[in-house]
Amino acid sequence: MDEASTEVTNSPSDDYYDVVVLGAGISGLVAASILSSQGNRVLVADDYKQVGGNHMDWTSTEGYTFDVGSLIFQDDSPLLRHFPELLAYYVPISPSWGRLSPQGKVTTCPISIRDDVLGAGFIGMTKILISLAFARLFRRELKNARDFARFWIGAELLRQSGLEAYMGRFYGLPAEEIDLELARKRMLWISEHASVTNLIRRALRGKQTGRPSNRQMARPKSGFSILYNAAAQKLKGAGVAFLTAAGTRQIRKTAAGFELEFSSTRATAARVVSTIPISVIEGLSGMTTQTDLRTITLITLYFSFDGERGFSPSIIYNFSLTGSWKRLTVYSDFYGSVAGREYFAVEVVGGGAYSSAEAELEFRGHVSESGIFKGDLKLEGSQILENAYPIYSRGATERAAEAVRRLEAYGIETIGRQGKFSYQPTARVSTIEVEAALGRRG
Repeated sequence: MDEASTEVTNSPSDDYYDVVVLGAGISGLVAASILSSQGNRVLVADDYKQVGGNHMDWTSTEGYTFDVGSLIFQDDSPLLRHFPELLAYYVPISPSWGRLSPQGKVTTCPISIRDDVLGAGFIGMTKILISLAFARLFRRELKNARDFARFWIGAELLRQSGLEAYMGRFYGLPAEEIDLELARKRMLWISEHASVTNLIRRALRGKQTGRPSNRQMARPKSGFSILYNAAAQKLKGAGVAFLTAAGTRQIRKTAAGFELEFSSTRATAARVVSTIPISVIEGLSGMTTQTDLRTITLITLYFSFDGERGFSPSIIYNFSLTGSWKRLTVYSDFYGSVAGREYFAVEVVGGGAYSSAEAELEFRGHVSESGIFKGDLKLEGSQILENAYPIYSRGATERAAEAVRRLEAYGIETIGRQGKFSYQPTARVSTIEVEAALGRRG
């Protein structure tokens, strides 16, 4: 297989499998690793032409390589239990994170004592403390993500830090419409670290001198292709078959299990394990979709730049009160510049008629107002990814659980972020949850 591509073109040599895994992202690959180690004959099928799921990259003719989504892993990740050969391809990095605050500063993420609390002045600090006390005394009933965050840091700091604006930007919904259970998973750091008392306590202690036990790693400079090619090759060596660009059309239940129809072939299997979006697997199975489970459409803009960028962190989150972009990642901090130019990607939550051209125009205007990227800013390309990740609106967790129960009653097992509509921010979490679901570590 060509190392520059993760496309896996081998067709099934026999149409019967013990298990068909739908989706070749991290959850699907880990599932295939576990299932094959249990003695199953496995087929991994994906409608994408490459393995790796939504971990995609794009390389320009000038040699810039960009990604959709996050590129960071850890050298102690449980993913390496299944694919230890990946470690040799990772690039050790020392990333730094920051945020563009509502005050127009690039500062500590997610909360800065100096800028958000002390910088507010005496009157501002008084408002922060009063709003925190009010929330703890009178806002104890938590119904959504805004309630959760407000209880821990108060409405004033929630607004002034830009966290409320970022929440809406990330999930595509106002904070008061975001599911409470997701907030408890996604924003646990608020209760553990970001209450005002804990922030002050950490500020008084000063910076911690202990070093983390793991190393931060990035995908290879050339992109995700080599990484997932190695994982696919290992699985193929263990007998796993792959069908990419599958064109999955239909799943029918039979007396012996399932029959799956693809664009160019068919397969039968005793089991089907799905990592693809719930609404998609319902449609393939002939079920009427009874749940409103929406997903984010993600626009990613790819830029190169020459000039004064105006900040030092490698990754910036947009906590300001304006602008649709939510995160930018400066790849040249990890891999070096190309022809003397820095390069980075910007993620924008899209949807409807909102286009890449509109996203670019708005981003240029926003960074100009914010005083960053002063110089030659050139758009190198863009990508639009549908079903990037679930939208966790209020009640979505319960609706997803009901849909999963219907699928399981039909006989289809669901795992993963899309398959289970479950919040999984990292490869570590995805791997652990697949291991738990399938009952055995690889």
